Amino acid sequence: MKKFVLLTSIIFSILFMPFTVFGEENEGDNTDQELNLAPDARSAILIERDTGEMLFDKNAHKKLPPASMTKVMTLLLIMEALDQGKIEKDETIRVSERAASMGGSQIFLEAGEEMSVNDLLKGVAVASGNDASVALAERISGSEKAFVEQMNKKAEALGLENTQFQNVTGLPTENHYSTAHDMAVMSKELLKYESITNYTSIYEDYLRKGEENEFWLVNTNKLVKSYPGVDGLKTGYTNEAKYCLTATAEKSDMRMIAVVMGADTTKERNASISGMLDYAFNHYETKNLYEKGQTITTLDMLKAEDPSIDVTASESISTIHRKGEKDKKVSTSVNLKSDIELPISKGDEVGELVIKNNGKTLSKSPLIVDYDVEEASYLTLLKRTAQNMVK
Repeated sequence: MKKFVLLTSIIFSILFMPFTVFGEENEGDNTDQELNLAPDARSAILIERDTGEMLFDKNAHKKLPPASMTKVMTLLLIMEALDQGKIEKDETIRVSERAASMGGSQIFLEAGEEMSVNDLLKGVAVASGNDASVALAERISGSEKAFVEQMNKKAEALGLENTQFQNVTGLPTENHYSTAHDMAVMSKELLKYESITNYTSIYEDYLRKGEENEFWLVNTNKLVKSYPGVDGLKTGYTNEAKYCLTATAEKSDMRMIAVVMGADTTKERNASISGMLDYAFNHYETKNLYEKGQTITTLDMLKAEDPSIDVTASESISTIHRKGEKDKKVSTSVNLKSDIELPISKGDEVGELVIKNNGKTLSKSPLIVDYDVEEASYLTLLKRTAQNMVK
């Protein structure tokens, strides 16, 4: 009888004792589930740029209005267009009536006014100019609608399943949404164009300096001035979205991306971002493996004008570990595509570099050719064949 009572008591205690359930971590995820780094945000995420390692998240896949953080994707397509030579920084753009009519944040462009791509880019990156965003979109794609189609295609190519754009500005409209996770991925992609921080890190500047309609640019991201290492990226606010910020900071060769969506005040938003960055820089460090543009391997194509083609890293590649822990011992492998055809354009992806630790994949990074490769002429092929015969 005593044994029965004792057993019943134990079972009762087990069934009703308090316990803690920890969230399941994603594979390859280093997330500290017990952290509460963004208590006032509707969603948030913290990732390391090179590896994409997620260190913290809160409702990171929740669909929310991104407000002007939309311009992270707008800036990504602008930087791609510059890289591909579709536009030039010193090119002058004539502003349309539609671009000049944009409300919200603006640099007060006038219809028929002409401004350089460089200054318009400043207007988007620093002052979150809706008018400047539309002017650049119209120049690159012909219309804002066509540019938005490209934004959504880019989101799909990046695997962003919870993002849908309806405009280039983030002004409120139906079915325009994203997530903290997707904003972080877009930012990771944008930061491949390292010169973008030359713009997003500007705290104040002037447009039309010395002219009657001179405009004072002041960065909407105050952390650029108050938090050491922060050099971007994009704020956002609407009544529906509340206060949002996608921020990036670099210290000791480690670059972090932190996103907050739906904070009630700028103070809460900035405090959450600062807290996440503090956590990252206090507890983690990275080891760089390859620099962006570094040659990883060569691609042999006999029918190319130059048969030995350099294949390079499209981005900086690193590993991340906690401070005080040993760095991961990694192995690397190169997987080249089997269906590569000539000609190859600058920036074309031709394979990927896979980083593993004890058989576990840490990261996959695109490999590219960073110059145009043309098909060899008939004369070149003839000479090459003759040389091989002599050998």
